[in-house]
Amino acid sequence: MVDFIKRDKSDIYGMPIIGFLFKNKKFLFVLKIAILLLFLYATIFGFLNPTNDNVFTTGLFWGLFWPFFMVLSLSTLGRIFCGICPHGFIGKYITKIGLKKKIPKSLSNPFIGLLLVFIGWWFIYYMFPGIYKTPMATAIVFTVLTLLAIVFYFLYDGMAYCKSICPISALTRAFSKVGFTWLGTYNNACTDCKTFDCATACPYELKPFTFDKKNSMGDCTLCMDCSDACEAVSFKVKKPSFSLFNKFKAQKSEVWAFILITAAISITMGFHHSLGRSAIVEEFIWTRTARFFESFISFGPIDSIGLFAFLYSVVIVVFLSVVGMFIASKIMNATYEKTMYTLGFAFAPLFIIGGLSHMGEFFFYHYASDTVNAFIQAFSLDMAYIEPLATRRDSWVYVFRAFNHIAYIWAFIIMIKRLKLIDSKPILKIFAFPFASALILFYMGLNFYTGYVFKTYGAMKRGHNHANHSSLNIVIDTNNQRIG
Repeated sequence: MVDFIKRDKSDIYGMPIIGFLFKNKKFLFVLKIAILLLFLYATIFGFLNPTNDNVFTTGLFWGLFWPFFMVLSLSTLGRIFCGICPHGFIGKYITKIGLKKKIPKSLSNPFIGLLLVFIGWWFIYYMFPGIYKTPMATAIVFTVLTLLAIVFYFLYDGMAYCKSICPISALTRAFSKVGFTWLGTYNNACTDCKTFDCATACPYELKPFTFDKKNSMGDCTLCMDCSDACEAVSFKVKKPSFSLFNKFKAQKSEVWAFILITAAISITMGFHHSLGRSAIVEEFIWTRTARFFESFISFGPIDSIGLFAFLYSVVIVVFLSVVGMFIASKIMNATYEKTMYTLGFAFAPLFIIGGLSHMGEFFFYHYASDTVNAFIQAFSLDMAYIEPLATRRDSWVYVFRAFNHIAYIWAFIIMIKRLKLIDSKPILKIFAFPFASALILFYMGLNFYTGYVFKTYGAMKRGHNHANHSSLNIVIDTNNQRIG
C-alpha cells in the first residue's frame, strides 16, 4: 500500500474539487446512497401514480439517467454511471452475505445481457412505441431488473450480475472505450508492492495494476474502491479513444454491442424517426413492406412500420459488418476473426458520439423540462412546471447534428489506426479499408441522404401520421411518447 504519491497534472485525483468528487470515499458513499434512494423513490412512485400525470418516474429514468448518465458520460468520462449504479452499490453488500457460488459457464456470458437489451428492449420498443415509457411500465421494468440483480448477487461471487446479466453492462464496457479517462496505477510505486491492496479492494476481482500493461480496464466500473485502498491508483485524462489505437485482448461481445446497438438505435431511428417525418415516408422500403403485410394481416397494436424499420436496419447493418469484414480479410490475407474483432472496434463512435446529436436536441425538446418538472412533482416544490426550451421549429437546435458527422469521421480515424494492428501489406490495407468501413460509410450516407430528403421534399404535413394503421402510434412531439 502507498500512502502518498506525487500525481501527474493529468491525474483527476490530484485536481482541486474534481479530484475530491471522484476519490473521496465518504462523498462517494453519500452520493451512491442518494442515487439509490432516488431510484427506489421513483420506482415506488411509479406504482403509486401509474397514470401519465406522473412525470417524475419517467422523467428521472428517461430524461436524466439514460441520456446524461449513459450517453453523455460514456462518451466522455467512461463507465462512471456503473460506479454509482444502485444495483452495483447494493450488490457489493449482498455478495458479502451471499452463497458466493461460481457462476455457471452457461450464464457467464456477456452476450446474455446484450441480447436482453437488444431484443427485450429495442425490438419490443419499435413494435409497441412507448410501452416502456408509462410510469407503471417503467416501475415494473426496474423492479424486475432489481430483483434479478439481487438474486444473482446473492447466489454468485465476483459481481456476476454486472459482468454477464445486466442489460447495459456489455454496452457500457464497450462504448466506454471512446471516452478520455483511464484508471490505472503509477508503475514506479507498484514495482515493489507485496500487498496488492487495490486488487483486494476491488469487488469485481480485478487487478488495477495490470490495466496499463493490458491496455484494458476489463470489467472495471469506476466504483473507485481501489483508489481508496492505495494512493498509487490514478484516474487520468487521456486522448479520446486512446486505448482503441493500440492492441488489447478483444471481447467479441463488445464488437457485437457496437453492431447491434448501431442497428437498433442509430439506424432504426434514422429510418423510422427521422425519415419517418419526411413527406415521402410512404416511399421507403420499410413502409412499403409494412403496407404490403397490412393488406392481409392485422397487426393490432403493433407499429408495423417500426417493426420493419427495425428488421431492415438489423439485416443491413449485420450484412455490411460481416460481409465487409469478410471481404477485407480476404484482401489482406488475414483470418476473418482477426479482422472482425480487431477492426470492429472502429464502429464504436457511430452510436455513442452520434447519440450526442439526439441527446443535445432532445435536451431542449424534452429532457431539461421533463427532469425539472419531475423533481418539482416528486418533492412538491413551490414552482410552476417549465415548458420545453425549444421546439422542432427552432433551427438553432440543429447545431447538435454536427455530432453525427463527428461520429463517422472519428470512426474512420479509429479504423485507420486499427488497420495498423493487422499484419498485411500497406497496399492491401488501402484496398481493404472501404470494405472494412462499409458500415461507417452507410452511416455517413444515411446522414447525408436524410438531409437531402428534407431539403428536397420537406417534412410530413402536420396532422398526418404515417403510423395511423396501428392503434398504438408514436407521436414524437408529445410529452408522453418521447423517444429515448
